[in-house]
Amino acid sequence: MDLSPIPPSPSKGLVNLVVEIPAGSRNKYEYFSEAGVMALDRVLHSSVRYPFDYGFIPNTLAEDGAPLDAMVIMEEPTFAGCLIQARPIGVLDMHDSGAYDGKLLCIPTADPRQKDINSIRQIAPNQLEDVAEFFRTYKSLEGRVVLIDGWRDFDAVDDLLQTCIEAKNNAESNN
Repeated sequence: MDLSPIPPSPSKGLVNLVVEIPAGSRNKYEYFSEAGVMALDRVLHSSVRYPFDYGFIPNTLAEDGAPLDAMVIMEEPTFAGCLIQARPIGVLDMHDSGAYDGKLLCIPTADPRQKDINSIRQIAPNQLEDVAEFFRTYKSLEGRVVLIDGWRDFDAVDDLLQTCIEAKNNAESNN
């Protein structure tokens, strides 16, 4: 599975998201780029499960040295390796072991029931807190210090996305 031809953002306001971990899973899969496959990285040793399908935006580079993380709100879980065109509606700002590790929250464009969701203000506050608590719990059980800085709305997405696209382009031009 070669992700190099997939643009991070096919058009303004949209992203391509590759699912690594389906909602409800305790298995943490990661894309193994050298082999072009999804690989089991570890099993979470807590009772918490991923609240949404979780993955990354291909051809981006975040501050933590990995592609930009993203979650997508789905009615049904998909599968590791699934490509979803999505509309980002917000950002979870967090620091993991001192490094910024922002995560996009997205809505799939393929779901007509969610076509009118454009802002995290349209998502129940307790659902957003469940997401933040998931990261607090699983990271702390792994011995990592995580600080949740809160949620920012859709207007914060573009700057973060563009920064991560530029970082990936710069990294490739330096190689």
